[in-house]
Amino acid sequence: MRINDLLAAETMILDLRATDKVGAFREMIAGLKRTDRISNESEFLEGILAREAQTSTGLGDGIGIPHAKNAAVLKPTIVFARSAAGVDYDALDGQPVHLIFMIAVPDTASNTHLEALANLSRFLLQDGFTDQLMRATTPADVRDLFDESAPEEIGADIAGVNQNAPLLVAVTACTTGIAHTYMAEEALKKQAVAMGVRIKVETNGASGVGNKLNDQDIAEAAGVIVAADKKVEMARFANKPLVNVPVAEGIRHPEALIDKALSGDAPIYETSETASSIVSDEKMSLGKAFYRHLMSGVSSMLPFVIGGGIAIALAFLIDQSLGVPHEALSQLGTYHPAAAFFKQIGNTAFNFMLPVLAGYIAYSIAEKPGLVAGFVAGALAANGYSIFNVGLDTSHQPVPSGFLGALVGGFLAGGVMLVMKRLFAGLPKALDGIQSILFFPVFGVLVTGFLMLLVNIPMSAINSGLNGFLSGLNGTNAILLGALLGGMEAIDMGGPVNKAAYVFGTGTLAASVASGGSTVMAAVMAGGMVPPLAIFVATLLFKRKFSQKNREAGLTNIVMGLSFITEGAIPFAAADPARAIPSFVAGSALAGGLVGLAGIKLLAPHGGIFVVALTNSPFLYLLFVAIGAVVAGVIYGLLKVPDNQ
Repeated sequence: MRINDLLAAETMILDLRATDKVGAFREMIAGLKRTDRISNESEFLEGILAREAQTSTGLGDGIGIPHAKNAAVLKPTIVFARSAAGVDYDALDGQPVHLIFMIAVPDTASNTHLEALANLSRFLLQDGFTDQLMRATTPADVRDLFDESAPEEIGADIAGVNQNAPLLVAVTACTTGIAHTYMAEEALKKQAVAMGVRIKVETNGASGVGNKLNDQDIAEAAGVIVAADKKVEMARFANKPLVNVPVAEGIRHPEALIDKALSGDAPIYETSETASSIVSDEKMSLGKAFYRHLMSGVSSMLPFVIGGGIAIALAFLIDQSLGVPHEALSQLGTYHPAAAFFKQIGNTAFNFMLPVLAGYIAYSIAEKPGLVAGFVAGALAANGYSIFNVGLDTSHQPVPSGFLGALVGGFLAGGVMLVMKRLFAGLPKALDGIQSILFFPVFGVLVTGFLMLLVNIPMSAINSGLNGFLSGLNGTNAILLGALLGGMEAIDMGGPVNKAAYVFGTGTLAASVASGGSTVMAAVMAGGMVPPLAIFVATLLFKRKFSQKNREAGLTNIVMGLSFITEGAIPFAAADPARAIPSFVAGSALAGGLVGLAGIKLLAPHGGIFVVALTNSPFLYLLFVAIGAVVAGVIYGLLKVPDNQ
């Protein structure tokens, strides 16, 4: 598939009017809808903004490549837009963006279009190519510039580099695997050619691993560059000089990366490093490493929690709808066959929650050898076995250590496997194969399992105490906890503080199944729904303080707020944090506190208005969210300086 197969003339905008990022997105998305290339503008915009919340797609040098693989897309398309004045895009280099390529891909699309997307970076990296785009006068001129025969392949240049030159190997990867992955690949290739260095770049893109590095490549390499925003296979680079940076650095500073990889100053990658350095980024603090490993486990766990939680909530809803005799209330959720069916499915999914959490935390720390030990740690945390249950002592019943035990177990398992790797590092090379299939799993499982028998004792006590505290929450305590967690959701809207509150909320779900849901989770979701809804309220009540584009953005935030997508408020918070964030925090804390006061429970960890029927008081829950949104919106509107000032 060629670039011009995706680059539609009828969607091009050669005189973009918007001067802000969201406004530009709206203008470009309107063209997609007008030409029947998407079915729903709001849904696709949500996907684009969700990608922007991860990291800016403003790559620097005046180029932006927003992209989303989204169910609203009917036909794969690249929308080209040009702004002479420049768009305030929050680009990586802090400069305005003049050329925007919006990539719209159906979520069911095959991977054939990715070759064209990879080729896009080859064109954009040609010297003087962006200047030609700025001078193009018609859509036909733009399409002519993307004639596949025009630029020379960088691969051909690499082949012409002196074969006695040093060889570098590199891996590029971004979270969605569409644009940044291939931009970084081409930037590194182009710079290597200019410096007379041989290079082979592996891409971890949406279509899978491309140009995979083999053992011979790595053995011959003088250095390694990993430019990635997601986890890649690292153990193969053991004992090699390695530079590990975000994928954006591969695009912006390829020369510096190549220099460092070949200078002899790059750190030697060792698979037995401590948890704080296993990510091979010497600039990453212990706190950042902890957060990265934790999020690896949480992101892998969430699908099980969401699927299982909603299935269990539906079981309760079915029994409540069909009615359960008073004397059988203890069977609520399993009384009717249909409810029992959903309950069984939900419980099965929930049973994977803690093993997956611990397993993927350990995997993030110690790679594949950590996975089995982490799963075992999580299962022991869920089952609650300790040294008191071993042997003849039958006086102690297993007490699960729950979410906290699995969290500790995941880090413990990862640490155990790092130690194992160091202990077995001196074995003959002939035993390398047997290490991964025998030594690591056997010793890892046994050592981790034994340590978990000890860990489960204090963690069970903490877990029981926490569950007892949460179950007994009422009055002032419930208000304060709900307000705290609701306010945390609005502080950074998708950042570490927001995620901390969300993780805590999801961690209370497993223990609340029998009681019909978690008030903590309900407060967290209420707090997360408020900021986008507050934007709508402010743009509605204080129209004169907002530009036309921002008033239109307020309408989009209705959908985001009702869907529990807090990130919809990020553009407004970023533009005026001193006024916006305190306003949002006030409204979110109020909504969370009211939910805590009323003791509203929720089993579903996500979904917003789509799962509100699964609460024990849907109308009251929506009322509290609305109150929080109105209060936050009014405060924000009163504090805001008009856009035209």
